[in-house]
Amino acid sequence: MNAAPKRAAHAVASQYAHRTTSTTVTVLDAAGVPLAGREVTVEQTRHAFGFGNTGFDFIGSANGETDADAESIFGGAKPSRATTLEPLWFGLYNTVTLPFYWRRFEPAEGHPNTDRLMATARYFAERGTTIKGHPLVWHTLAPQWLMDKSDADVEAAIRARIRRDVTAFAGVIDLWDAINEAVILPVFTAEENAVTRLALSKGQLEMVRMAFEEAHAANPSARLVLNDFDLSADYENLIERCLEAGIQIDAIGVQTHMHQGYRGEDAITSILDRFGRFGLPVQMTETTLVSGEIMPADIVDLNDYQVESWPSTPEGEERQAQEMVSHYRNVFAHPATESLTYWGFADEGSWLGAPSGLVRVDGTPKPSYVALQELIKGEWWMKPTTVVTDDAGCVVIDGIAGEYSVTANDKTTKVNASAPGKHEVTVTLA
Repeated sequence: MNAAPKRAAHAVASQYAHRTTSTTVTVLDAAGVPLAGREVTVEQTRHAFGFGNTGFDFIGSANGETDADAESIFGGAKPSRATTLEPLWFGLYNTVTLPFYWRRFEPAEGHPNTDRLMATARYFAERGTTIKGHPLVWHTLAPQWLMDKSDADVEAAIRARIRRDVTAFAGVIDLWDAINEAVILPVFTAEENAVTRLALSKGQLEMVRMAFEEAHAANPSARLVLNDFDLSADYENLIERCLEAGIQIDAIGVQTHMHQGYRGEDAITSILDRFGRFGLPVQMTETTLVSGEIMPADIVDLNDYQVESWPSTPEGEERQAQEMVSHYRNVFAHPATESLTYWGFADEGSWLGAPSGLVRVDGTPKPSYVALQELIKGEWWMKPTTVVTDDAGCVVIDGIAGEYSVTANDKTTKVNASAPGKHEVTVTLA
């Protein structure tokens, strides 16, 4: 009787068991003969779970721009910083969010920044990154040129925008926040805009339906997310009404900007339990933790907090690192989540000027970066592991679900072990 196949194993704590794979790989040579008793090296190359961040810092460099060019309308670090940030960014993440804020994407009607965002998207795609477009519909940063249009023309423009951009980026971007912050949409009063005006006449539910149905029609393969910062019962009610109305939501987006302090494991778990009950994957879409002074608790709209300087501090950086590890462990352990996107990589050009990035203004990594790297590419990652195949040419990969490589005699092949649980695959080392 043949002995059990040798295992390329990476120990994983029990709370992450649902993230693991046990994949039996049969390795064949170019002639289709099993490579029995052969030494092979197994190495993880990608997580199935989406570890993400924004890609705003790379828009300028991806388009060949320099610091002398006009400041990026999308924010982020200066183009010259990209060479420093690039190895750090790709040392952690496999998923990126790119900005499609309509007012900035198409400041003049009929003149969208398609080429600029496409160059950025391809930059990430060439490096194996999953790309999300954010967002297709949002009342904030709606174009000013919409204001002079009738409601009927505003709706036509929104529909046309969705079809145009989802179609243009299909195959490069197949993941979108279809509509952003719809809970507050009908009552948003911070700025007069045509999207809120349309929502008052059309209704909240129909605005959501429009966004999802137009995007799905433009790219049936796209995955579409309903995303919101309002995590009250109002959001749960909106989701319930959307599902009852037959709107195809592919994932639920949950924002957790924690400029006012870490909410704690219990609070985050409660949020994930509440939104996980719908049976749809939950994406933690916008997470932030500051490494400086905490924003005062009495601030209702985070955008209202405007300070001349908001520096990162040594004490704050240590706190941020500890909270980051706690948050990531908690989210990764929850079975409802499929991704966690941190909002902002570098402090330079960060939202609100907050010290919320993982990299300081001078381009050096904070303790939070090091702590996350030890988790994502350490504790939750299989480094090169050498084992010998059994008599049938088999080896078992026991580790975190994702993509792996198998190498023997300087020949390498890929293994897709992205589905948790037990699986069998056959690969050829040609």
